[in-house]
Amino acid sequence: MKKIYLNLKRFDIPKELGGINNLNKGCAWAKSITSTINKLSGLDYTIFFPEAYVLPAVETAENVKIGCQGVHFEDVEVGGNFGAFTSFRTAKSMQALGVKATMIGHCEERRGKQILLDLGGGKGDLNEILNREIIHATKAGLDVLYCIGEKSDEQENRFEVLRRQLEIGLKDVDLSKITIAYEPVWAIGVGKTPPGREYIQEIAQFIKSVFPLSVVYGGGLKEENAKMIGSIPEVDGGLIALTRFGEDFGFYLDDFKKIVEKYKEAFDES
Repeated sequence: MKKIYLNLKRFDIPKELGGINNLNKGCAWAKSITSTINKLSGLDYTIFFPEAYVLPAVETAENVKIGCQGVHFEDVEVGGNFGAFTSFRTAKSMQALGVKATMIGHCEERRGKQILLDLGGGKGDLNEILNREIIHATKAGLDVLYCIGEKSDEQENRFEVLRRQLEIGLKDVDLSKITIAYEPVWAIGVGKTPPGREYIQEIAQFIKSVFPLSVVYGGGLKEENAKMIGSIPEVDGGLIALTRFGEDFGFYLDDFKKIVEKYKEAFDES
């Protein structure tokens, strides 16, 4: 089954405050998105909501999995730590809210945690921190979308970089709960040129040679690239965030449905 992931990052913040929530205030938009995607057939859907909107989304979820946008690298344990994790979102706290999935290792998370490591003198391996997050997420029964990818200065040795992210990040992990999202970090952003079909296919083939897992394109599934991504047999889906760029940037449900239709056209034809 092909998988579509929707990451509604910064949707807890309205546009006038600098976020990208262009739908409405309050919890109604979370319910409207979930109920609409419930009706879309032919694919598996997972929606990653900001923590503030997990509960209303869970209430209306039927044929979709509701996910959170990350978990802490430690968690409560029976007979151990009972929950001294003020300000941290643990996997079991999300499980208790009804969340079924989480995203770990998104390039924005990697950048933020790397800043903390650098402030501490650069000691430690970021992938080891993400590995702890993945282990606790899977122990809590959550499906994990593990994001990996190379930055512009890593392109020449991208396979070495990706192998390290995979092997360290997934050490001692229950792989049955894991899907890989490939993010070409060097190509993400306004005005940047995305990778072509051959580049993405080569990366997907490499990932599957290291671990036989589902691989989705995490560089942004859009209307203009959805059919191309859907035509790559080694790629098992995609990650959608914004659906429009420019002055009217944001997420629009009608655009989301168009992207999904374009994507489905490609593998329906194959």
